[in-house]
Formats: sequence, structure tokens, C-alpha cells
Amino acid sequence: MFSVVSDERLRITPKMVLIFIFTQVTARNQLESYTFGVKQAAEEAAAGKLTEDEKKMVLEKCKAVLNWLDCNTLAEKDEYEDKLKGLQREVGPIMVKLHQGSGGSGAGSKGPTVEEVD
Repeated sequence: MFSVVSDERLRITPKMVLIFIFTQVTARNQLESYTFGVKQAAEEAAAGKLTEDEKKMVLEKCKAVLNWLDCNTLAEKDEYEDKLKGLQREVGPIMVKLHQGSGGSGAGSKGPTVEEVD
């Protein structure tokens, strides 16, 4: 896997290998987590939030990324990060549309007043 060079400056230590592996695994997990989250959000989108074409496009993009992950288990950190950025760029506007006006605890959300609940 790695060749150890006699020069101390170029020697690969076990700690360096662990850091390398950790950063690869972290990048892969970020891509996988984001993809599954987007996929689930699109599948569970309330009627009228997304058009059928938008939903279909998001699900196809997620499927493509998940297939890529299955086929590229030894990809480099940069490859995972590039895939994540690409997916975010492609589905980001649709995800913004999906989550606009979804309520939540933001300052601008309109929920029932105390009088309405009582």
C-alpha cells in the first residue's frame, strides 16, 4: 500500500494513514447523508410543494449519486466533495422551494396563537 522511505521527512506514519482514511470516510459519509436526506425530503414532500418533474429530477439525481457511491468505494476525498457540491448545485434550488413556508420556529413563522389553542 505505502512504501516507507528511509528519509524521515518522507516517512508515512500510522497516524498519517489514519488521518487520510478518516478524511475519506468523513467525506463519503457527508455525501451519503446529504443524498439520503434530499431523497427522503423529495419522497415525503407534501402535495403541491414540488411538481412531478422536480420530484422526478431530484430522485433521479439522488439515485445516480447512490449508484456512483456503490461503484466508487475507493474514491478520493476530493471526488466525494465534488459529487456533494454538484448535487447541492443541482437540487439546491428545488430544496429551497420545498422548504419555503414550511413553518418551523423561525421568527417569521405564523402559527396558532395561545388564544386559538385554548
